[in-house]
Amino acid sequence: MTKRLLLVLAAMAAVLLPAVPAAAHNPLVEAVPAKNSTVKTAPTGVKLTFLEKLSGFKVTVTGPDGAAVGGASPDVGGKTAQFAFATPLANGKYTVAYQLTAEDGDVVKSSYSFTVAAPVTASPSVAVSEVPSAAPFSPIATVAVQNAEPATAGTGSSSDNGPWLGLIAGIGILVLAGAAIFVFVRRRNAAK
Repeated sequence: MTKRLLLVLAAMAAVLLPAVPAAAHNPLVEAVPAKNSTVKTAPTGVKLTFLEKLSGFKVTVTGPDGAAVGGASPDVGGKTAQFAFATPLANGKYTVAYQLTAEDGDVVKSSYSFTVAAPVTASPSVAVSEVPSAAPFSPIATVAVQNAEPATAGTGSSSDNGPWLGLIAGIGILVLAGAAIFVFVRRRNAAK
């Protein structure tokens, strides 16, 4: 019976463990601005922190129009890379695409996005003499603009947990399945 138990556990491990190798490919552990976040202030750059030291790192940030955001070459030091923007970002959704070489030589490519939703500053007031006489006055529009609320910052997504959550869940499943099989085999042998 012990051989059967070991065979079942080995089969379960063979099925569940191949889902975890991404942990060996230097995952992103922190991003500023965060993944899938909405920021109220336009960032001056992005900062990416990985689990291991970086090698062969490249980054590209694209704006809402699909054009690359200009900036200096990324400043890479140890596990962290920073990319400063040449000009302030306008409101919209931005994509951060990065590439690095893992310890085993594999090239890893990934990306995430964030949104800039900075409150729009009021335009300079127009003098009364410049307003055309035919322009109607709308107090409803004025109240709507004054009561508008700025966008709230997002808290990230569940994908911020990285591969560790999947690894822990896989180990937990293996332990529970092993315990269940052990109890089943024990009860079966005790009943004989």
